[in-house]
Amino acid sequence: MPEIGLGIGREQVTYQAITREWLYWYDELGQRLLTPEERARQAEQRAHRLAKELRRRGIDPDSLL
Repeated sequence: MPEIGLGIGREQVTYQAITREWLYWYDELGQRLLTPEERARQAEQRAHRLAKELRRRGIDPDSLL
């Protein structure tokens, strides 16, 4: 769909021990867009890495809230 810069593609993925083909959205550069669950997991991992780095520098991340 060049009008909106999106395309649909498929990948074979294993999810909850079931392997099958899934459809995903891709941008105009051919990069797959993350699902909401993947975005949430990525944000959580990033938050953990940032908290770990703050603790390494002697800063309590919970005191910043």
